[in-house]
Amino acid sequence: MPKKIKPTAGQKTKFYIHFVIYLIASAAMLMLYDKGATEWVYPWPAWIVAAWGLSLIGHWCAVYTSYEDKGMDEFHRQSRG
Repeated sequence: MPKKIKPTAGQKTKFYIHFVIYLIASAAMLMLYDKGATEWVYPWPAWIVAAWGLSLIGHWCAVYTSYEDKGMDEFHRQSRG
């Protein structure tokens, strides 16, 4: 069974920075997108928030759910020789 790779402090820091910027930008977009509109306005920030949220989930998975690949050492050994 492959061992789980513990994330480094740098990986965690980059993820948390990504998360904080996502929260700030999403809040700003959702608060400002229809400022001053008197009629219905297309909720364009919803697409950006959703796409960025999916990338944030992917970033979390890459940082916290990584497992070692025993075949990678063999691959590097074969590719050099």
